[in-house]
Amino acid sequence: MTRIFSSTLLASCLLAAAAPAAAADYYKAEPAAAPSAQRLVVRDLVWRCGPAGCVSGRSNSRAAVDCAALVRQVGAVRSFTVEGRPLAPEDLEKCNARAR
Repeated sequence: MTRIFSSTLLASCLLAAAAPAAAADYYKAEPAAAPSAQRLVVRDLVWRCGPAGCVSGRSNSRAAVDCAALVRQVGAVRSFTVEGRPLAPEDLEKCNARAR
C-alpha cells in the first residue's frame, strides 16, 4: 500500500512540476542582443532568458503591450510569438519602435 501511495505521490509531483514550465512558454522572444540577465521581471511578467531567447507566461495585458515593455528592457527583438504564433511584421515593427 505504501509503495502505491509513494508512486502516485511521485507522479503527481512530477506533473505539477511540469505544468509551470508549459505555462511559462506563452510568450517567446528572440532579442537582437543577448540580455544582461537570465531572469527579468518586466511589468507583471517573469522572463527567463537563455541562448535561444526569452520565454514567459501569460499576463493580463495585450501581447503588444508586453512586447513593448520587454523591448524597453532588452532592446529590439528579432521575433515575438504568442502561443507559437508570431506577431505580424507591422506589429513587431511597432513593438521594436519602443526599444531603448
